[in-house]
Amino acid sequence: MKTITKILASIGLAAAVAVPSGCSEDSPVSNPAPDNKPIEIERGTFAKGADVSWLSQLEAEGEKFYSPDGSQTECMELLKEYCGVNAIRLRVWVNPSQGWNNIDDVLAKARRANSLGLRLMIDFHFSDTWADPGNQKTPAAWADLDMAGLKQAMTSHVNKMLTSLAGYGIEPEWVQIGNETSSGMLYPLGSIDNPQNFTELVSTGYDAVKAVFPNASVIVHLDKGNDKWRYDRIFGALKANNGKYDMIGMSVYPEPDSWESTVNDLITNIGHVTSTYGKPVMICEIGMDYREGAVCKKVISEIMSRTAALDVKGIFYWEPEAPAGYNGGYNKGCFDNGMPTEALDPFKTK
Repeated sequence: MKTITKILASIGLAAAVAVPSGCSEDSPVSNPAPDNKPIEIERGTFAKGADVSWLSQLEAEGEKFYSPDGSQTECMELLKEYCGVNAIRLRVWVNPSQGWNNIDDVLAKARRANSLGLRLMIDFHFSDTWADPGNQKTPAAWADLDMAGLKQAMTSHVNKMLTSLAGYGIEPEWVQIGNETSSGMLYPLGSIDNPQNFTELVSTGYDAVKAVFPNASVIVHLDKGNDKWRYDRIFGALKANNGKYDMIGMSVYPEPDSWESTVNDLITNIGHVTSTYGKPVMICEIGMDYREGAVCKKVISEIMSRTAALDVKGIFYWEPEAPAGYNGGYNKGCFDNGMPTEALDPFKTK
């Protein structure tokens, strides 16, 4: 169902919390007071999203973005107006060494997205750096905590991020509890080797989200959406231990020479998890080499077409704006010399 919500900064949700100002000492950005401008956000339609968490850092490093006519354009506006993007995903780190992706930085990017009428997904990594299947390192400040302490720290962190958003009248439509948690999170206590601990942490995050934004959909997100085994392991454990979540998140990164089999397995797995666990799916990350724009366009179009009759709520491209070779060699953006390729063209049609 499509709904349109008008959010007035510093009114409604914001009235219940203090409005943040300035920035922390280790933050590379600042957040001045809201301007009380009403923003209309259309929710409930198919999400055509982009994770642009690198954006503020890229801009600080001098990166610029251009519309198809060659004019310099702010990246989120470019994604909305020329690529059909209607939602933005932003990762949150706890105490990152350089400040990027901390609460202040995420808040600054979320405000920009909200001002453009873009929907928002918040992605909690629960780490000071990248969290993924091979790296779920507990934040340094939480390293000596027991389970009770970890749950309290999680709750405080989630509350701080979400009440900061609420202070500016921003309501995320989706919130991830953990990032690519195929092997658990917050090692060692939250490893899937101890499924009860993992479930308790997921449910703690769920409760923390709902305490601030009762209508936000809470996502548990795994990598390799084409791999049925890992989804049964995690979501089977959550089911067995009465875990709380609203949506299943997937990553998928097809290779150009085998994308058809990957997509076939992805579609099969989506049908399996939605029927087995009774939850809708969000493809939280997709990406291909920026030089494969035509193939990527075909992949995204195929996924959108074949999931139209399934309970899939949207697709988010991961860091489309990333320049070639960024962050040690990442090449799976879909911009070339600051301009979007054809990869996201399917987003213009649904």
